[in-house]
Amino acid sequence: MEISESHILRAPREEVWFALNDPEVLRDCIPGCQALDPSGKDQMDATISIKIGPVKATFRGTVELTEKISPDSFIILGEGKGGVAGFAKGTAKVMLDEHPEGTLLRYEVSVAVGGKLAQLGSRLMTSTAKKLSAQFFDCFAEKFLKEDT
Repeated sequence: MEISESHILRAPREEVWFALNDPEVLRDCIPGCQALDPSGKDQMDATISIKIGPVKATFRGTVELTEKISPDSFIILGEGKGGVAGFAKGTAKVMLDEHPEGTLLRYEVSVAVGGKLAQLGSRLMTSTAKKLSAQFFDCFAEKFLKEDT
């Protein structure tokens, strides 16, 4: 499954970069995230509970930030196992550009799933991924609005 989207955030690029590298901000914004704990340089252990169609599972895995070019871009490598629900493994390239309203955040994601998740069909997986992405970015954008007041 491949997804690419963009969002305009009303904050300077450096602030967006810092927030995207802050485990506490990410933990607050990732839907279903129960834990996101640093485990090494640019690495985190994650526990996320989500429901996709009829399948509800808790995934445990790792997230690593690589190829960091501050404040322009980085790559996120992630993988997790959800027991009988299956597994998910993915890569996301995140790019930050200057924008008249603040920062243009663009990303390109590639995800592979297996187990029960793979049986759900690509349309359900894609629509769920887009919904979870929208929830993340709504929360993430609110972090910058709160700082302005």
